[in-house]
Amino acid sequence: MSINLNRAREFMAAHARILDVRRFEAITTATDSAREATVDALAAYRNPDGGYGWGLEPDLRAPESQLACAQHAFEALADAGPVRARHTTALLGWLDSVTLPDGGLPFALPVADPAVCAPFFAQANPEESSLQITAAVATQAYRAARWDAEIVRHPWLSAATRYCFDAIRRIDEAPFAYVLSFALQLLDIASDTQPEARELLSRLGRFVPRDGSLPVLGGTEGERLHLLDYAPEPGRPIRDLLDSHAITADLDRLEHAQHDDGGWAVDFSSYSAAAMLEWRGYKTVGAVAILRANGR
Repeated sequence: MSINLNRAREFMAAHARILDVRRFEAITTATDSAREATVDALAAYRNPDGGYGWGLEPDLRAPESQLACAQHAFEALADAGPVRARHTTALLGWLDSVTLPDGGLPFALPVADPAVCAPFFAQANPEESSLQITAAVATQAYRAARWDAEIVRHPWLSAATRYCFDAIRRIDEAPFAYVLSFALQLLDIASDTQPEARELLSRLGRFVPRDGSLPVLGGTEGERLHLLDYAPEPGRPIRDLLDSHAITADLDRLEHAQHDDGGWAVDFSSYSAAAMLEWRGYKTVGAVAILRANGR
């Protein structure tokens, strides 16, 4: 079978937030106008301090600038491709201002009103560095840096990368699935320019099963990360850790996961009705991008 792109587009029009509709168009049409519209849509989530908030992370609906929102901001900028955003320097400066002394980022900053915010964000310790969120933000920053050299030259990214590399080197047992996933993604993309990342990727690979499926302990029943969640691009070093048959099987799984309404769904809990729909739009963009990149 193949995916129904028209149904996916209808789903996005009916249910997704404007940012993800614009990302969908940028990915499927590759036009400058769609890419520029993605950057424009992202600006609605921007704060005067240079960071992003206002629910850009669907389960963190507080207005304050947050680290998970910075991750999504860089992701949107990466999807916009060669279109340059005017506010990238300010975002990098904001990240620099909230980085902890060891070079890491806290999982979340204080939330004034935790209404419909996931408890793991609202209750996070703002004075403790998190490998999970630091690697997640840095990964998307490296993706955006493919189009914007200013990002990779910024001292924040160097400090964040060094923190992550040092933290990864200290891992001596299988980490939480999301920590492992984001660490692998960072090492994969950083390996383009940093030989140390390839060595660490090989070292961390001992925790990756050949089928790539990572159970999420403490998540919803049956929740797991699939290999395409952290190894979406063909031809990347991370794919060397995985069985080729497992990659084909996971592409089949993702292809068959399109719902009758045209969209894809997530298997984790959402913390508001709005977040549930927004995650579906986000997931649909990601599914279409992955399948197209892998020749589906």
